[in-house]
Amino acid sequence: MRRLVVLLVALTSILAGCGLSQNTAVPFTVTPGSIKPVPELEGVTVVVGSKDFTEQILVGYMSELALAAAGATPVDLTNIQGSSNSRLALRTGDIDLTWEYSGTGWINYLGHTDPIPDEKAQYEAVRDEDAAQNGITWLPYSELNNTYAFGVTEAYAQQHDLVTTSDMTAFLQQNPAEGVFCVETEFASRQDGLPGVQAAYGFRPAEVKTFGTGAIYAGIANGTCNFGEIFTTDGRIAGLNLRVLEDDKKFFPQYNISPVLRTEFLQQHPQIADVMAPIAQALTNDEMIELGKKVDVDGEDAATVARDWMIAKGFIGPDTA
Repeated sequence: MRRLVVLLVALTSILAGCGLSQNTAVPFTVTPGSIKPVPELEGVTVVVGSKDFTEQILVGYMSELALAAAGATPVDLTNIQGSSNSRLALRTGDIDLTWEYSGTGWINYLGHTDPIPDEKAQYEAVRDEDAAQNGITWLPYSELNNTYAFGVTEAYAQQHDLVTTSDMTAFLQQNPAEGVFCVETEFASRQDGLPGVQAAYGFRPAEVKTFGTGAIYAGIANGTCNFGEIFTTDGRIAGLNLRVLEDDKKFFPQYNISPVLRTEFLQQHPQIADVMAPIAQALTNDEMIELGKKVDVDGEDAATVARDWMIAKGFIGPDTA
């Protein structure tokens, strides 16, 4: 039996400058399941980071549990505020492993303006360029794709036969007054947001209301707006009985998630790639929506939700406490 160790470490001035702080987490006892002990990883310290939202924190905990089952010593540095700080922590070596999104890497980190519509091509492009330019390795990507979409209530979708964004466009052409949208302020002006998707599909909103992300989901559910900008893996989709309208023209960037490490660190411990692989393969949008619902709607602890999922998948043993 192995203890999932959450170490309290003295933070360097670089960590402080990034606004990072060490977290605490429930110290589960972890036994191997399908993830077996790896002799080469015995006692190897791996600092796991994540950004500061539920999905990221969940995959961070999953990684820690997997590494503990393999015999490594994970250190928890999940809940880093902001993508730029998370990226900086990886590049400077303050964290060793995190999970990142192909669209974020391509646009935010590598500075491209035009996304690549095909998810495999998008992943391969960011993988190759980030490795060549920055010494960052993207491990094989997951089906989990946390991209933008428009959401509606399930009742509204059924009433108006809405499945895709093209369906929405045709509906609004016949019923223009129904085009009340709730979006984030940034999404309202970004070319890969509302202006761009309007041009791609040819619809015209009757009214656009700007809110914070959480308020948009509530706004859709309570009828403040008929359509809202959502993230396709958010747990509030299930919790509020919303429907995700398919982006059938593939306008929005692909945001498939991948485990990401510095190449130098991975070369020292290549076995980590095999430990992470089954998690990436098992994650899907539907799985993450349900996991996120347990945290964001039902109020369960993210570490416990991650542990229970790892046990249910057989990745770690059931004898945890």
